Amino acid sequence: MTLAAERRLLQAVVALACLVPLSVGGESVLRGPGFLGHPPVIPTDLDSHFRYISGIFFAVGIAFASCVPRIEATGLRFRLLGALVVAGGLARLVSLMEVGVPSSGHLFGFAMELGAVPLLMLWQRSFARRWATAPTR
Repeated sequence: MTLAAERRLLQAVVALACLVPLSVGGESVLRGPGFLGHPPVIPTDLDSHFRYISGIFFAVGIAFASCVPRIEATGLRFRLLGALVVAGGLARLVSLMEVGVPSSGHLFGFAMELGAVPLLMLWQRSFARRWATAPTR
Protein backbone atom coordinates (compact mmCIF):
# COMPACT_ATOMS: atom_id res chain seq x y z
CA MET A 1 0.00 0.00 0.00
CA THR A 2 1.34 3.43 -0.86
CA LEU A 3 1.71 6.11 1.81
CA ALA A 4 -0.98 8.18 0.08
CA ALA A 5 -3.42 5.24 0.16
CA GLU A 6 -2.58 4.51 3.80
CA ARG A 7 -3.12 8.19 4.62
CA ARG A 8 -6.59 8.08 3.08
CA LEU A 9 -7.39 4.84 4.93
CA LEU A 10 -6.22 6.26 8.28
CA GLN A 11 -8.24 9.43 7.65
CA ALA A 12 -11.34 7.37 6.82
CA VAL A 13 -11.00 5.14 9.90
CA VAL A 14 -10.49 8.12 12.23
CA ALA A 15 -13.41 9.99 10.64
CA LEU A 16 -15.62 6.93 11.10
CA ALA A 17 -14.51 6.55 14.72
CA CYS A 18 -15.39 10.23 15.30
CA LEU A 19 -19.03 9.39 14.65
CA VAL A 20 -19.22 7.67 18.06
CA PRO A 21 -18.44 10.67 20.29
CA LEU A 22 -20.25 13.07 17.97
CA SER A 23 -23.48 11.08 17.84
CA VAL A 24 -23.51 9.65 21.36
CA GLY A 25 -22.17 12.83 22.97
CA GLY A 26 -24.57 15.06 21.06
CA GLU A 27 -27.59 12.90 21.78
CA SER A 28 -26.62 12.62 25.45
CA VAL A 29 -26.35 16.41 25.77
CA LEU A 30 -29.79 16.84 24.24
CA ARG A 31 -31.61 13.98 25.99
CA GLY A 32 -29.59 13.45 29.15
CA PRO A 33 -29.77 9.99 30.70
CA GLY A 34 -33.00 9.48 28.75
CA PHE A 35 -30.74 8.66 25.81
CA LEU A 36 -29.90 5.42 27.64
CA GLY A 37 -33.54 4.64 28.40
CA HIS A 38 -33.40 5.99 31.94
CA PRO A 39 -35.97 8.28 33.54
CA PRO A 40 -34.94 11.81 34.51
CA VAL A 41 -32.22 11.74 37.15
CA ILE A 42 -32.92 13.01 40.64
CA PRO A 43 -31.09 14.91 42.04
CA THR A 44 -30.73 17.27 39.12
CA ASP A 45 -27.01 17.62 39.85
CA LEU A 46 -26.48 14.11 38.44
CA ASP A 47 -28.31 15.03 35.22
CA SER A 48 -26.24 18.20 34.99
CA HIS A 49 -23.02 16.23 35.46
CA PHE A 50 -24.08 13.60 32.90
CA ARG A 51 -24.73 16.30 30.30
CA TYR A 52 -21.48 18.11 31.16
CA ILE A 53 -19.43 14.94 30.61
CA SER A 54 -21.43 14.31 27.42
CA GLY A 55 -20.50 17.79 26.19
CA ILE A 56 -16.83 17.03 26.78
CA PHE A 57 -17.26 13.74 24.91
CA PHE A 58 -18.87 15.60 22.00
CA ALA A 59 -16.02 18.17 21.96
CA VAL A 60 -13.43 15.37 21.91
CA GLY A 61 -15.16 14.08 18.77
CA ILE A 62 -14.86 17.50 17.15
CA ALA A 63 -11.21 17.74 18.17
CA PHE A 64 -10.43 14.29 16.73
CA ALA A 65 -12.25 15.27 13.52
CA SER A 66 -10.01 18.35 13.29
CA CYS A 67 -7.02 15.97 13.06
CA VAL A 68 -8.34 14.19 9.97
CA PRO A 69 -7.35 16.66 7.19
CA ARG A 70 -3.65 16.65 8.21
CA ILE A 71 -3.55 13.35 10.08
CA GLU A 72 0.21 13.06 9.47
CA ALA A 73 0.94 16.37 11.23
CA THR A 74 -1.37 16.30 14.25
CA GLY A 75 0.39 13.71 16.37
CA LEU A 76 0.64 15.67 19.60
CA ARG A 77 -3.03 16.66 19.51
CA PHE A 78 -4.07 13.16 18.47
CA ARG A 79 -2.14 11.56 21.33
CA LEU A 80 -3.46 14.05 23.89
CA LEU A 81 -7.03 13.36 22.80
CA GLY A 82 -6.33 9.65 22.83
CA ALA A 83 -4.92 9.90 26.36
CA LEU A 84 -8.14 11.61 27.48
CA VAL A 85 -10.20 8.79 26.00
CA VAL A 86 -7.99 6.11 27.56
CA ALA A 87 -8.28 7.86 30.95
CA GLY A 88 -12.06 7.71 30.57
CA GLY A 89 -11.81 4.01 29.75
CA LEU A 90 -9.72 3.42 32.86
CA ALA A 91 -12.35 5.25 34.92
CA ARG A 92 -14.96 2.99 33.32
CA LEU A 93 -12.80 0.02 34.39
CA VAL A 94 -12.99 1.24 38.01
CA SER A 95 -16.78 1.28 37.69
CA LEU A 96 -16.80 -2.21 36.20
CA MET A 97 -14.75 -3.55 39.14
CA GLU A 98 -16.69 -1.68 41.83
CA VAL A 99 -20.27 -1.73 40.53
CA GLY A 100 -20.41 -4.47 37.91
CA VAL A 101 -20.68 -5.04 34.20
CA PRO A 102 -22.51 -2.22 32.37
CA SER A 103 -24.87 -2.51 29.40
CA SER A 104 -23.66 -3.53 25.95
CA GLY A 105 -23.45 0.09 24.76
CA HIS A 106 -21.06 0.89 27.57
CA LEU A 107 -19.05 -2.25 26.85
CA PHE A 108 -18.73 -1.02 23.26
CA GLY A 109 -17.42 2.30 24.63
CA PHE A 110 -15.01 0.41 26.86
CA ALA A 111 -13.66 -1.50 23.83
CA MET A 112 -13.24 1.75 21.89
CA GLU A 113 -11.53 3.52 24.81
CA LEU A 114 -9.06 0.80 25.77
CA GLY A 115 -8.80 -1.03 22.45
CA ALA A 116 -9.51 0.93 19.28
CA VAL A 117 -8.22 4.34 20.38
CA PRO A 118 -4.81 3.08 21.59
CA LEU A 119 -4.44 1.16 18.31
CA LEU A 120 -5.33 4.28 16.32
CA MET A 121 -2.77 6.26 18.34
CA LEU A 122 -0.07 3.73 17.47
CA TRP A 123 -1.07 3.69 13.81
CA GLN A 124 -1.12 7.48 13.55
CA ARG A 125 2.31 7.76 15.15
CA SER A 126 3.83 5.06 12.97
CA PHE A 127 2.30 6.57 9.85
CA ALA A 128 3.42 10.12 10.72
CA ARG A 129 7.02 8.94 11.14
CA ARG A 130 7.01 7.15 7.80
CA TRP A 131 5.33 10.12 6.10
CA ALA A 132 7.92 12.55 7.47
CA THR A 133 10.86 10.49 6.21
CA ALA A 134 9.43 9.45 2.83
CA PRO A 135 11.38 10.88 -0.10
CA THR A 136 8.17 11.38 -2.10
CA ARG A 137 4.57 11.05 -1.20
